[in-house]
Amino acid sequence: MYAKYGKRLLDFTLSLAALLVLWPVLLAVAVLVRCKLGSPVIFRQERPGKDEKIFTLYKFRTMTDARDADGNLLPDAVRLTKFGRLLRSTSLDELPELINILRGDMSIVGPRPLLVKYLPLYNEKQHRRHEVRAGLTGYAQVHGRNAISWEEKFDLDVYYVDHLSFGLDVQIFFDTIRAVLKREGISSGDSATMEPFCGTAPVVQGDK
Repeated sequence: MYAKYGKRLLDFTLSLAALLVLWPVLLAVAVLVRCKLGSPVIFRQERPGKDEKIFTLYKFRTMTDARDADGNLLPDAVRLTKFGRLLRSTSLDELPELINILRGDMSIVGPRPLLVKYLPLYNEKQHRRHEVRAGLTGYAQVHGRNAISWEEKFDLDVYYVDHLSFGLDVQIFFDTIRAVLKREGISSGDSATMEPFCGTAPVVQGDK
């Protein structure tokens, strides 16, 4: 009952309330992004959601458009400014996703929506992360976020799909607040952002 009806009703109610309460914060962040990083203020990108249906994700931009002499974008570590890192570490860049939640593209809690180009790379189990709506936060985000491997992250996503409940969503919600306040797991160990997913190597018989 909760998964089919209650979760969506709760998402709509809470996202609408959050937008009404947090609009001054959204406005202030938008002005700062415009002044420090330029326009467009909102970063838009297609992402797969429930049943792998594609939707447009909204976030505040956190990187510049700095390019090399040939017009190619510089690496993320160069384009991600101190201000951009602050937005990511506090998760303020995620606030526009409240609009996605209100529209029904996303849920407050669920597997994070990743890049469309990763869809062909998932194995059968990893595809199951799309059996529920993508989330603003999720089980993987409160158990390591970008500091864990892709495989660990996907295993946690599927665990959430199999154990979805009101109680688990409440637990993840409050664990998210704790993680944001402590700024845990914002970046992976080897790069400014999470390394690209290149697929999971198949297990060879005899491997441990």
